[in-house]
Amino acid sequence: MNFSVFRYFTSLKLAISLLLIIALFSIIGTVIEQGQSIEFYKINYTNTFYWNVFLTLGLDHVYQTWWYITSLILLGICLISCTFFQQFPTLKIARRCFFQSKPRQFKKQKLTSSINKQSFLDLLKFLQNTGHTIFQQNIKIYAYKGILGRFAPIIVHVSLLLILSGSMIAALGGFSGQELITKGEIFHLQNTNNISIFSEVPDIPLRMNDFWIEYTKEDQVKQFYSDLSVLSSQGNELIRKTISVNFPLHFKSLTIYQTDWNVIGLRCKIENQTYQLPLVPFTNAKNLWSSWIPFVNETGLFLILKNLEGNFLVYNTLGNFIGEMNINEILLLNKSFQIIEIITETGLQIKADPGIKIIYSGFGMLMISTLISYISYTQFWILNAQKKIFVSAKTNRAQLNLRLLFLKFISLENENQR
Repeated sequence: MNFSVFRYFTSLKLAISLLLIIALFSIIGTVIEQGQSIEFYKINYTNTFYWNVFLTLGLDHVYQTWWYITSLILLGICLISCTFFQQFPTLKIARRCFFQSKPRQFKKQKLTSSINKQSFLDLLKFLQNTGHTIFQQNIKIYAYKGILGRFAPIIVHVSLLLILSGSMIAALGGFSGQELITKGEIFHLQNTNNISIFSEVPDIPLRMNDFWIEYTKEDQVKQFYSDLSVLSSQGNELIRKTISVNFPLHFKSLTIYQTDWNVIGLRCKIENQTYQLPLVPFTNAKNLWSSWIPFVNETGLFLILKNLEGNFLVYNTLGNFIGEMNINEILLLNKSFQIIEIITETGLQIKADPGIKIIYSGFGMLMISTLISYISYTQFWILNAQKKIFVSAKTNRAQLNLRLLFLKFISLENENQR
């Protein structure tokens, strides 16, 4: 089989060009909201593109388009080709023994010296004690140290391949969805987007057991919580967790995040009748909701909810302040009036990312390869000539440390002379 075509993909310029292309595509996918409805793009991008051209190009789902996946595949081919045609041969060469048999070969090295024959055994012992692997061929010596550092480029390529493959699996097999759920409701995943041909949306029921908000001393929202259960098809509870922002629920391939919340209504009791009324947020005020009850007194009541702890301000429709009331407190007018419950809904984001573990493994290997790359690959050549011992060395890193080794060689010679 002819593999010469793959040598074209070993080009560094091609790999850098693909990286820049992928970065450009990723920027587009970050700037433009992904997975929104057609109406969203019609409203927000009418002045930029015709919305049908916008959708035809796939700008609403960049990470699942053929041109983005193709760029990832081409970069993967570059990495594999470079690994087999360049990195493996380089590693194989690094493990070979290269003996130098003539003094003039030593003079070509930047670090070279000649010492007395009395230091030969001490020099070999010194190299052995400093962890060098030593090879001997008659009067020639070759030693190296730090061969592990030569594996770093290969590990980098493997880690990048894992990241690319994980990203492709996530793009082709993952999905995300948004749900707004009221307390006590059992629901299934329905409002999903970013679905690809390999995505599998599990048909599992979930139950919103409770929802509450934690406030600061200044009556500001500090954190909001949802008590969530995952049920089996028979209704048995499989897992239960209280989630909050940055503390999601993990179940198999699903991750459920707490993203938002809202107040949608209240339940009240007038005389012996129970009613459910909507609560409408103020346009120019944060965390304030209002409702109107027309049949409590002659003019009706206007309620303003200050927080989810159930503190209401009560006005008549003329704007006159009547007083404050809390949940379960009875207000006696021409009819008895009592607020029983505030109806809230919590916003959940449900995501499935089958490639996330592969991506994390790739980044983990990338960090390991970064540490390994700092290991210096050092080579020593020794020629035991008739009158002198010639020594030369080179390294790809830590040039100062190598110079210090030469100083120690000289000190070994001086000690022997003493």
